[in-house]
Amino acid sequence: MQTIKLSNGVEMPLLGYGVFKVAPDECERCVGDALNVGYRLIDTAQAYFNEEGVGNAISKSGISRQDIFLVTKVWISNAGEEKAAASIDESLRKLQTDYIDLLLIHQAYGDVFGSWRAMEKAYRAGKVRAIGVSNFQAGRFYDFAHYADIKPMVNQLQCNPLVQQQGIEPLLAEHNTKMMAWGPLGGEGAEGVVNSELLASIGKGYGKTAAQVALRWLMQRGIIAIPKSTHIERMRQNIDIFDFSLTDEEMKSIAALNRHDTGTVDFGDPKLVKFLIETYG
Repeated sequence: MQTIKLSNGVEMPLLGYGVFKVAPDECERCVGDALNVGYRLIDTAQAYFNEEGVGNAISKSGISRQDIFLVTKVWISNAGEEKAAASIDESLRKLQTDYIDLLLIHQAYGDVFGSWRAMEKAYRAGKVRAIGVSNFQAGRFYDFAHYADIKPMVNQLQCNPLVQQQGIEPLLAEHNTKMMAWGPLGGEGAEGVVNSELLASIGKGYGKTAAQVALRWLMQRGIIAIPKSTHIERMRQNIDIFDFSLTDEEMKSIAALNRHDTGTVDFGDPKLVKFLIETYG
């Protein structure tokens, strides 16, 4: 598995398996299938309510814990230094591990600086190997990173050929922050990725699908991707992207597909912010 080096030297796989919207009662089976297929990066979150299933699958896999890169996220309801600290310990319990490889703040709302202080303490204590954020769009990211003691090592954003996040890349580079893509094959209004005629045409020349081309395109941009599927055959397809490379011309042609650079979800929309804070804050 190809890896990327985070700012603190930690090596992170460029391709992983995400469990967003994987039901708790089937999460253990899905993660077990993903591990059997060859995935070693597993992405979950407190708000997915399936950390226990992830932990069960890992503990039963027979794979050494040090060979698995585990990601979870602190939810808004756990924002603030004390609550975030307690939630980190709870995530460790549910995941059946004594450390998390990458811990993210899930949304840019609530007492994120308090949460970050708890995460920095967990990082220094060895409970967490790397820390970062999720869904922090450009202005919010810059403000947060400017004042944070330890700079975010990862920012997880919606990113795929239709949602390319090119505008935030200079800010991430300024802080040596890597991008991690949720919805790498679409999601939230970008389902056209797997149906793209251009991606399918490019893939035909390599014996690959449009989805495989989309994932390869992200990898060659140095962006970590976490496609989700509950079907083992699709899991196998999604990980089968290491035996071909896109040309510079193909990369440029895919770049022209960009439709919603900052994502199809506006995390700065006051209505969304109000909903998130009033519901979970």
